[in-house]
Amino acid sequence: MQRGSRRYTPAIASDDAPLVAQARSGDARALEALLRAHQGRLFAVCRRLTGSDADAADALQDALIAVVRGLPRFDGRSSFATWSYRIAVNASLDELRARSRRPRPEEAAGEAAVAADRADGVAERLDVDAALLQLAPDFRAAVVLRDVCQLDYAEIAEVLEVPPGTVRSRIARGRATLVALLAGHPEPVGAP
Repeated sequence: MQRGSRRYTPAIASDDAPLVAQARSGDARALEALLRAHQGRLFAVCRRLTGSDADAADALQDALIAVVRGLPRFDGRSSFATWSYRIAVNASLDELRARSRRPRPEEAAGEAAVAADRADGVAERLDVDAALLQLAPDFRAAVVLRDVCQLDYAEIAEVLEVPPGTVRSRIARGRATLVALLAGHPEPVGAP
């Protein structure tokens, strides 16, 4: 069941089953193949949620460690891909919380550059990554999982562990805020 340009399909998830079984039984090569197969898309989720390559790399590392540690308890009620997305989202949100508690001088320099670009009229619109960073983490996660990862509402509900109605609301509010931000209206809805 492939929809448009979806990157996640049930066929891919079902192909993971043999690797998951082998990895759970202690096959190091299967574990490595499984992690390599999903590393790129997990990094993409972490990058979009954290807004920083360095923070995304930290979140990805934490997520991959959590996947390895949690694999013996993976019960297969969801696909491996959905389960690993949940872990990556949680690792990214943890990284965002940790980042808010530590000083980051390079962020201040980046913010000054963005402000200078706006003042000079050089930037015609906000970059999507910068706009995403202005969303509350719950909205950002829902929008990224839908619009970047192409998950359906049920899959997002499973990843975020919230009801589908909450997913719809978060996506609608997140998209509305992104539209406002990209149109130059600086007041994000539900910002942290």
